[in-house]
Amino acid sequence: MKTAAPCYYHLDVEVSPERIGHVRRILAAHLRYWNLETLVEPVCHCAEVLLHTIDEHAADKNTTLEMWWNGQHLITAVQDSDQDVRPHYAPRGCLTQIAAMSDGWGCCATNTGGKIIWFSRRALAADHAPLVPTAPWPTLREARPVPRALPEPLPRVPEPAVS
Repeated sequence: MKTAAPCYYHLDVEVSPERIGHVRRILAAHLRYWNLETLVEPVCHCAEVLLHTIDEHAADKNTTLEMWWNGQHLITAVQDSDQDVRPHYAPRGCLTQIAAMSDGWGCCATNTGGKIIWFSRRALAADHAPLVPTAPWPTLREARPVPRALPEPLPRVPEPAVS
């Protein structure tokens, strides 16, 4: 079962061909750390496709990547700040691959004139290991045994008479 603790990761990078491989390894390491091994390949592939597109077509190579894990979905967003590159200029193959490998995706404009392309993936159920039965907790009677016998009351000693 996947952990329900929310996780967030933010990475600012200047895209270049050699940095794309580094970013892929960084994202994969975070997904493995979050116990999301099944999402490594599709998420890293989609992020890699977006980074290659930015490297080939954008004048400004500064990019921000963010990942959010909420316990059920992983949302990955890639933001560029190039005002000349719009989502509708992205190669059709890029967005087609993202649509094919994600459960949902979209894009939106930023206040600075750039864009954010995001995609989400649901986590698949982990392979279940066979459960090993555990010993039951002790009952109250076993945890606090009843005394075997009540202690005998001490005989009363008469008080001496005061004259």
